[in-house]
Amino acid sequence: MTTIRLLLADDQPLVRTGLRMVIDGTPDIDVVGEAATGAQAVALARELAPDIVVMDIRMPGMDGIEATQMITTESPEARVVVLTTFDSDTHVHASLRAGASGFLVKDMDLDGFLNAIRVVAAGDALIAPGVTRRLIAEFAGRPVPSPPAPELAAVTAREREVLTLVGRGLSNAELATRLHISPGTAKAHVASLLSKLGARDRVHLVIAAYEAGLVSPSR
Repeated sequence: MTTIRLLLADDQPLVRTGLRMVIDGTPDIDVVGEAATGAQAVALARELAPDIVVMDIRMPGMDGIEATQMITTESPEARVVVLTTFDSDTHVHASLRAGASGFLVKDMDLDGFLNAIRVVAAGDALIAPGVTRRLIAEFAGRPVPSPPAPELAAVTAREREVLTLVGRGLSNAELATRLHISPGTAKAHVASLLSKLGARDRVHLVIAAYEAGLVSPSR
């Protein structure tokens, strides 16, 4: 069994301690370090090469968004999962652009937390209907700093259809059913989109779908 190496970044010692206590009883996840600031998180990510960084947004000095940007740029093998209170944080959308691969809320249950870590570590992205899709809808409603990526021109008509459905939150199995194709073909289309659009994972395909106008919060 492969053990997931996890770095905790939160400025509240009680939060870090609580999360570590939860994770210590889980055989497939190992906390390899703790950071109280964004700068510490970046330094420890370089030193420890974690698989997952659980990142709080609001921290003193360098915040979680800037730290996420640096970690995903310097250590592309590390995946960052944002830890947030969601409803009160107006800056979460910026972490999407910084390269975050998922979102956790601090009041979620234990099984949901551990499953989210495993999902992201496996190379997928956490797109929970009640969390990430709402975040992306808010994110998509804000002005974007640049037009959709020119790489979209290389996307085929079928891939554009797949991208639209991914943007609506469909899994590969649901894509296969909707498009009357095999799960393997659906997976291949998603892999092709990831490559063509330079997306880290499924969350960033969802962003691409919103930015291209293929999906809107009302659709």
